[in-house]
Order: sequence, then structure tokens, then C-alpha cells
Amino acid sequence: MTRADMQPVLVTGATGRVGREVVAQLLAAGVPVRALTRRPAEARLPPTVEVVEGDLGVPESLDTALQGVGPVFLLWTAPPTTAPAVIERLASHVPRVVLLSSPHRTPHPFFQQPNRMAVFHAELERLIAATGIASTIIRPGMFASNTRMWWASQIRDGDVVRWPYGAAETAPIDERDIAAVAARALYEDGHAGGDYVLTGSESLSQAEQVSAIGAAIGRRIRFHELSPEEFRQEMAGRWPGPVVDMLLAAWRATIGHPAFVTSTVADIVGSPARTFRQWAADHADAFR
Repeated sequence: MTRADMQPVLVTGATGRVGREVVAQLLAAGVPVRALTRRPAEARLPPTVEVVEGDLGVPESLDTALQGVGPVFLLWTAPPTTAPAVIERLASHVPRVVLLSSPHRTPHPFFQQPNRMAVFHAELERLIAATGIASTIIRPGMFASNTRMWWASQIRDGDVVRWPYGAAETAPIDERDIAAVAARALYEDGHAGGDYVLTGSESLSQAEQVSAIGAAIGRRIRFHELSPEEFRQEMAGRWPGPVVDMLLAAWRATIGHPAFVTSTVADIVGSPARTFRQWAADHADAFR
């Protein structure tokens, strides 16, 4: 059987940062794709993708999408209350789930701070395991694209990024590398039971990441260190307080520690994870 003869892979969160890349990677490998979205008319996915309406927050809305599919890429995009009903439906319809989770089991201080999303991911994993369905867990660390949300407006408007913990080191990962691993887990054999922690290929401080973006756009961008309290004041009314506290705790905890770096992308895909400098060069227009 060729990949084109496979039952379609169902991709949830198909219009988001990672989901779109998973769809692209599957199509490039010749795998048929069914994409779940709340608003099919706004999906803007390739014409070869079967776009179906559904919402993880309304479990019964998934029944049509689950008919005749193969593995499911599960990226949770709804309140947590419907998770048990959704997982039960998946277990009764599909052979395997590839879950986008987080590295909450990784014993590195950056990943061990209180984090409500990590708690929910652990519950999702427990629910999946309890059904007995075959699964693969994908655990990306910090997304490279977070820096676009954090710093792009400051860089477009000037030559200074005002931010806390410039010395905090992370290993940002490109969404394309997350998607490449997820796609392999969806269409290749041998990934059931896999538990994959994904990071970028190098540990960089936040100040070094700002410099890399500056190099990509041909400008010198300075890092201006904010105290935690100054950062809280600047984010007031823009970000929820618990999110600010979680980020500050994670950055503070990693001071003095190189980021946790894995070779998982290379092990599964066959080529190393992209560097942050590559990501910055490929997304330079977002900062200009």
C-alpha cells in the first residue's frame, strides 16, 4: 500500500502554527489529510486537504470527522472540560493518536516550574493511556516563533528589546521541525509508544536570540534588562498575570543552566533541528 492509499490522517488544530506545518509535511510525503477546524470557510488550506467542521469543545461534533480516518494528530485547542469525552471518542474510532504535549517530565529547571498547561497535558496523557489506544507523545520545548509574538513589535518600532532575564538560556525549536517529527510518527511504523522531547539544536540566551534576529534583519538590536517587577508592570492589561508569573519563574530557574538540548529531530527525521539563526533568517520579514 502506498501512502496515498492510506486512510486520511486527521489533523486537529490544523490552522495554527504547528497544525499547518503538520498538514504541509503530510502532503509532501503523499499522505491524505483531513483537517478539523471550527470554521472551514476560513481555513485557507491546500485544495487537496479534506476540511471538515468540528470542535474539540463539542465532542459530538467530531463524529463525522472520525469516520474512516487513520491516525490522529491531537493538538488541544479547547477548554479542558471535554477532554475525557473527546479521548473516549478517539479511542473508539481511530488506531493511534499522536499528541502534542510538553516536556513536563524533563528534569531541567526550565520545564519544572508550575505550569497549568503542563498539568493539563499530563491529564491528557493519562486519559489516552487509560484507553489503551496506541499513542506517541511529542514534547516540544520553547517555540522559536514565541520570539515573534514577544519582540517583533519592539524591533519594528526601534532598536531595543525591553525584557527580563537576558541571560536565561533556551533552545528554541522551529515549528517545521516539530511538524516533521509529528508527520513521521503519523505515517511511519514503529512510533507507537514513542515519547519524544524536541528542542532546537543549540542553547542560546535570550539576549543572544535578540542579537540573532538583529543579524537576520541587518540591524543591531540591544537588549535592555527589565526587572521582574518592571516586566509585570509593562505586561499589565496585555497578558494574564498567571502567564507572566509562569514565564518569569521558568526564566529565573534556568539562570546558570544551559538549555536542555536533544538530538531527537535528527534521530527521527535524519537531519538536525534548524538553528535559531536559520529560523530568524527565514522569518526576518516579521521583524522588519
